This record gives sequence, structure tokens and C-alpha cells, in this order.
Amino acid sequence: MGTRADDSHETSLDTSGAVHPGDHSASGDLAPITSPDSDGHSAPDPEFVPESQTGSSTDIAHTRTAALWTGLVVGAVVLVVLLVFIVQNLDSVTVQIFAWQLDLPLGISMLLAAIAGALVMAMVGGARILQVRRATKKK
Repeated sequence: MGTRADDSHETSLDTSGAVHPGDHSASGDLAPITSPDSDGHSAPDPEFVPESQTGSSTDIAHTRTAALWTGLVVGAVVLVVLLVFIVQNLDSVTVQIFAWQLDLPLGISMLLAAIAGALVMAMVGGARILQVRRATKKK
């Protein structure tokens, strides 16, 4: 059966006791029929919502374990993509940092550059978090 916004509706039987064609079926997916309109035609109840759209008690709640599992799968996929990237970019390049000069594969040097950028971003984000915490403690 479906649910309604309000329970003060008329039954779907007309005065002769006949059931209208759009009445509830065994599956409960059809809207109940409201009282006939001015032309004598019956129309489906506009406030009817089938149970399949209201959510059921069999829905599984989002858990930390599910989020962890999803994160691990995404992480594994990213690692595989990184491995393929590094293996395809094995040409040696010379990287100069300050006084140092390193000969590294291109894939490794690009990965190190991305990691360095992520660390700089994390430091800036951490400084902002500390700034916001100090500001909320003063209040």
C-alpha cells in the first residue's frame, strides 16, 4: 500500500460499490481514485506516493566501514594509475633543485612534484585551520 499526505480521503468505491480501474492493485503501485470531478470522470489521487518512492526499512545506512572500504578501493585504483604512469614515463631527466642535480625518471620526478605541491597545500590549509580555531576560542 502507498501513503498519503492526509488520511481524510474518500474511499475509492462509488455508490454502487464498484471498484474503479485505477484502484490499489496487489502490488500497490497505482494511485487510489478520488471522488469524480465535475465531468463525472474519476482521477488518480494527486497526493498518493507509492511505497517504492518513500524509502523502505531495508535501506542500509552509511557507515564508517563502508566509507573506509570505498576509500581503500579508490586509493588502490589511484595507485594502479600512478604505477602505469611511472612505468610509461621512464625516460631520464635532470632535475636541478638549488645546488643539487638529480637524474630521475620523468614519471618519478612528476610524482615528486605533485607530492610537494600537495604538502604545500596541506601546510597552508593547516595554518588556516589553526587560525580559525584560535578565533573561535577567543569568543
